[in-house]
Amino acid sequence: MTTPNDITRLLDEWQKGSDDALTELMPLVYDKLKTLAEHHMRGEKSHHTLQATALVNEAFLRLNNVEVEFENQAHFVALASTLMRRVLVDHARGKHSAKRGGGQRNLTFEENLIAAETAPLSILDLNDALDELAKQDPEMVKIVELIYFGGLKYDEAAMAMGMSRSKFAEELQMAKAWIKVRLAQD
Repeated sequence: MTTPNDITRLLDEWQKGSDDALTELMPLVYDKLKTLAEHHMRGEKSHHTLQATALVNEAFLRLNNVEVEFENQAHFVALASTLMRRVLVDHARGKHSAKRGGGQRNLTFEENLIAAETAPLSILDLNDALDELAKQDPEMVKIVELIYFGGLKYDEAAMAMGMSRSKFAEELQMAKAWIKVRLAQD
């Protein structure tokens, strides 16, 4: 049986260049990453040109070029999730620049992040809001990413951030409120 420590060890070996570690790691984390990619793709149209499998593969390619030591599996998943969001943003920007207004991803947010009467937003609008928030408080953006893009549970995300669950929940509420106000301005 594989333990979280085994995955952390394999992540470390992979980052040091071991192809064998990657071969061993891939089946252990692939299902989690595929679920994460499907979570990201929920708001996409059914005929979207980027599929969940391609999103996982692109995230792995980008992870291979990231120079960061993974603290644990939750940290790895959070970074993979962030990279998946960036892939989708890059994809949407490419479509948007090719055809003004086209290819924007409609998102719905869980936990009433966006009020029901608000029009669907594009991933580009959300990305702009998150980038703006990152200038003021990068930690809040990481908190949002862990929950909404990383698919982590509150306890897992709080642990990854080194916070108590109550402090994490408080910070997430403030981040959601900030994003809601910022998106309402658009």
